[in-house]
Amino acid sequence: MSELLADDPEWADVVPIRQYENVNPIAPIFYSVEYKDATDYFRAVVKTGEMSPRVLKLTEKIIWMNPAHYTAWQHRYKTLIALKSDLEEELRLMDDVAKQFLKTYQVWHHRRLLLTAINSVDVAVLELEFLRDVLEVDTKNYHTWSYRQWILAHFNNEARLWARERAYAEALLEADVRNNSAWHHRFFVVFASGIRLGDEDREQVRRRELSFTKEKIALAPNNPSAWNYLRGVLEFTNTPFEELVAFVEPYAVSEQPASGEDIVDLDNPLPSAEAELPCVAALEFLADAYEKRGGESIAKAVEIWKTLANERDVMRKKYWEYRIRDALQSS
Repeated sequence: MSELLADDPEWADVVPIRQYENVNPIAPIFYSVEYKDATDYFRAVVKTGEMSPRVLKLTEKIIWMNPAHYTAWQHRYKTLIALKSDLEEELRLMDDVAKQFLKTYQVWHHRRLLLTAINSVDVAVLELEFLRDVLEVDTKNYHTWSYRQWILAHFNNEARLWARERAYAEALLEADVRNNSAWHHRFFVVFASGIRLGDEDREQVRRRELSFTKEKIALAPNNPSAWNYLRGVLEFTNTPFEELVAFVEPYAVSEQPASGEDIVDLDNPLPSAEAELPCVAALEFLADAYEKRGGESIAKAVEIWKTLANERDVMRKKYWEYRIRDALQSS
């Protein structure tokens, strides 16, 4: 039996509208017969403004063939609202679509519209759990993380939504310390979204986050995500880079520093035994610290930038040469 709408008696009352492609299109798109059929009828219902159960079936069919068809998504949402459909049921119906088409923005925008209309913290809690499953498939998908952060900020329920987020990000970093998305989410939760319950002592939070980040840098010194987080913490809390020089210096040398057997500096963990040194991020950090210090330390920064330009980070040679010129002109 044909699955074309043109052969379906239910659609016999609709005159399909073909896509206009001029008489002789220069680069015609080779749509499948099924897709052409569905979109021809979709253009017809959009033109008449029809919002009905069969339109929901039609838009679902189109979305499975082309999940980026934003007009189909928009008309589907308008139809759901017009029919007073069960929006929680729609979320569950679209779960498989979300899992299969993670990188399609329209999938997540549709869910955002649904959650806004439902306006329920209970549903938001369930949605965060669903996103945990989705992020197991792709832990670094931008659209999924952006949507998760929107849920947290929009419903802003401390006890039921925010409470477990830092621990969640930390668990992801334990699994993969290089997960830049998890680092970003941790910063969003701890610093960029207000003050969480239990985090009112901001000095204690600053120390906690610096300690956590140092441990992760020691574990994987050449992980730029952790170094970026470190800089973010320092800049957000107005902590001078100078305070971290003692921690960073062992990462900026060519050989693993010898550690005393009797004295262990818990505040400044040393690089792991298998670390590849010197670490480019550490060299860059030290140069920035010296530049901020000013005076005679500018010369130290310049020497580090020369090392980066000519030996350690040749890919960004032009950038380091620019930093040298800028520092010397400003000093």
